[in-house]
Amino acid sequence: MPGPDTVLDRIAGLILYRGVLADEAGRFYVDLVQGAVFKPLDRLTLTDLFSRLVRQLLTGRQFPSGVDPWAFHLADRVLYDENPFSLRAGWVSWAEVAPALRRQAEAELSALGELARFGLGELARMLGVGLALVDGPEAGARPPGTADFRLRLATADNWAALAPELAGHYLRNGVGLFGRYRAFRWQRRGGAGRLVPVEYPDPVRFSDLVGYDEQKAAVVANTERLLAGLPALNVLLYGDRGTGKSSLVKALVNEFGDRGLRLIELGRSDLRDYPEILAAVRNRPQKFILMIDDLSFEEAETEYKSLKSLLEGTLEARPRNLVVYATSNRRHLVREFFGDRPAPGDEVHPADTQQEKLSLVDRFGLRVRFLAPDRDGYLKIVRSLAAGRQLALDGRDLDAEALRWALSNGGWSGRTARQFVDSITVQNP
Repeated sequence: MPGPDTVLDRIAGLILYRGVLADEAGRFYVDLVQGAVFKPLDRLTLTDLFSRLVRQLLTGRQFPSGVDPWAFHLADRVLYDENPFSLRAGWVSWAEVAPALRRQAEAELSALGELARFGLGELARMLGVGLALVDGPEAGARPPGTADFRLRLATADNWAALAPELAGHYLRNGVGLFGRYRAFRWQRRGGAGRLVPVEYPDPVRFSDLVGYDEQKAAVVANTERLLAGLPALNVLLYGDRGTGKSSLVKALVNEFGDRGLRLIELGRSDLRDYPEILAAVRNRPQKFILMIDDLSFEEAETEYKSLKSLLEGTLEARPRNLVVYATSNRRHLVREFFGDRPAPGDEVHPADTQQEKLSLVDRFGLRVRFLAPDRDGYLKIVRSLAAGRQLALDGRDLDAEALRWALSNGGWSGRTARQFVDSITVQNP
């Protein structure tokens, strides 16, 4: 078991993975080890640092039984750290990574394995304090397969031996935020925009979307082209409200996230930030859908010009790993008035104003229309959703209740059907 002197030497030698210790827990750990080696701190201060480290590690998290929380935290940080090795491994196989970079990664993983073994248990013994670790099932959502490998890494005797598997993890899942999360929201605060992860995205799947098979097939086929690295079209999903346009886009990332698809939600008011978004995703191996929901513009609004630039490209080309999927209840995205049409005494070229507004839709290579279902279509959706939840109701009673619900809750639509089924699910658990 390494001692604090050895651990401090290993920390000093980190180059690629230095960032794994840059969070608050890492800083507490480094300060604690330094204080134990150089003894500039009294025992009371060291114990206080240890308490802060434990609290930081345990706040909002649970750990697998028998695993040191520090080792598990360190393994988690390694899995999503952005550094020259992980970024390269996100593009190519382990064998294709430069030999010198592989050797450096193996050396640092060996060092990090020693830090993992000098965890909370060893620190508590060094300080002479008692510690009851929190055991239990792991909480929090992660991509499939991640938790098992993180656990293997945290408990491994030789982290360097797992370097090829770690490189495979980077290749399959990505690194940094794009490895840890699949859905994002562009958010502007304090004059700067950034990608904010969506911790708990809508779990909707294709199986939850009843009907609209032709529309789904068209959107899925285009998304498959994106994932295959082929030219893919920008898509406008338009039509009646409550028909599942937004749900279909959100379902794509749940179906194809393990193949590298990521979803970024962009508000209409932030369209001018698109160059920053392009810069954030351009050199990533993942494929991105930029989702603009409920899109439409009033006459005086000019954000549609930014959208045209995004769709068409300016001097800076749109990266091939990103497409725009917009949803709207309107076929014409910019509201048009009779005053936009040519009339004597108006501007010299009034038709240009009209054409500029109407041409926005033409920038979407694929336009998919969603119409509200008729009575039979609505009932088909209701029955399918009810069957999926195994609700024990007579078919005639179900239909009658569903129709009554639609009359007072917005008419026949997929959204109304889901709301109705949600309401009777509460009544019939």
